[in-house]
Amino acid sequence: MLKQNLQLRLGQKLAPQQIQLMKLIQLHTLEFEEELERELEENPALEKVQEENKEEEYASLDEKFEDEGNESIDTDFDVNEYIFDDEPAYKSSANNYSADDEEFDNQSLLTEGESLYDYLLEQIRLANIEGDDLKIAEYIIGNLDNDGYLRREVKQLVDDLAFSQGLITFPEKVTEILENYVQKLDPPGVGARGLQECLLLQIEKKVSADKSVSLAANILRNQFDALTNKHYNKIIQKYDIEEEDLKDALEVISKLSPKVGGNFDTQTITINNEIIPDFLITVKDNGPKGVDVIPSLNSKNAPSLRVSDEYKDILTTYSHDKKSAEHKQAALFIKQKLDAAKWYIDAINQRQNTLLQTISAIVQLQKEYFITADDKSLKPMILKDVADITGFDISTISRVVKSKYADTPNGIVYLKSLFSDSLTNDDGEEVSTKEIKTHLMEVIEHENKRKPHTDDALVGLLKEKGYNIARRTIAKYREQLNIPVARLRKEL
Repeated sequence: MLKQNLQLRLGQKLAPQQIQLMKLIQLHTLEFEEELERELEENPALEKVQEENKEEEYASLDEKFEDEGNESIDTDFDVNEYIFDDEPAYKSSANNYSADDEEFDNQSLLTEGESLYDYLLEQIRLANIEGDDLKIAEYIIGNLDNDGYLRREVKQLVDDLAFSQGLITFPEKVTEILENYVQKLDPPGVGARGLQECLLLQIEKKVSADKSVSLAANILRNQFDALTNKHYNKIIQKYDIEEEDLKDALEVISKLSPKVGGNFDTQTITINNEIIPDFLITVKDNGPKGVDVIPSLNSKNAPSLRVSDEYKDILTTYSHDKKSAEHKQAALFIKQKLDAAKWYIDAINQRQNTLLQTISAIVQLQKEYFITADDKSLKPMILKDVADITGFDISTISRVVKSKYADTPNGIVYLKSLFSDSLTNDDGEEVSTKEIKTHLMEVIEHENKRKPHTDDALVGLLKEKGYNIARRTIAKYREQLNIPVARLRKEL
């Protein structure tokens, strides 16, 4: 049986403007530029103001709308809201231009090179292979990853050839073409199914009677596990050689490339291996008054926008015609575009304000680090610390620092790398975990490589420095720093 009743519910929903702001905040500079260009293309009511013409345009707009009438068409909005605004140009704040805008502009050049796929295809089509064999070879090349490895099983390739190209073949045939044609292409090592095969393919192309090359090939072929685990004594005993002989063989192996496709561009466009910083940190020495650390935005994050004059003129024209249904419909369409433009400009302003307040709070907390550029001067800092200073939610701070970089006098810094938990040392002071990791790296860098420190030994060495931490914590930090265990750090 159906019943009617009343219920009161308390809920929270994000407005479209809030969702738009959250999306904009988490974009880094390059993504923001792309998003801005997309919005300018989609909304003709939104325009970018050229810096040199700003003052003239603002003055002309003030004169233009000074004597306009107050008539409006019969719709559910006020035309005058868009004509007689206190800020006729709807410009966003543009006081955050960095001192080196030209440098940022020069970094944004795009380049594209030849891919490994194209390079291999060009070679295989010049080889003495044709018909179905050529199709199989091309298909194998198409399944190589960017490092030049064939990660898929041969049986999977056979199945795919049958389903996608209607080519019936056998694993033995595919393996034959892989080994006799694809793996013979340049660069040496391409088409390998693993690291061992990749290194062997390279060393086998070294035409040399050198004893060290022959020994290196033998080790790769027959003692690969002992090599990867650095069981050097086992290898020395196996081949009855001197330690110097093994050193020479290891020197040959070290010159081989584990990623033969790494020298080729992928099929995507890349930025000259340079990062476009989102913030600029300037350190200013004021003598007796101390040192100031001044944060600012990359100028690309602070565009000057306004509502289109042309759309304002069209809306003014339609305001004199209250009867035409077509004009009324056009005015409603213009209203939507004007609304979107105003919302977007407000979102840009809020984004700039949020980014500036966040970076200012980070600078306030890490001022000593930006002055000294020493990881040991990093203070413990978590998202909540920045949120408490700015008044923003932790999730907002997280979006701001996501994929963002700052250009400092000591190089480009990834903002997330400035955040770390804290531990208490023997003096009762809170220190950053990054400071402990820095000391850990220094200890490992200066250890005797013939007898590397075990994790237990590292615990004792850090304890001498005042950091009383457990062995499992040492192991965790070591893994985070991509430092292998003592056995794998051993060198001859």
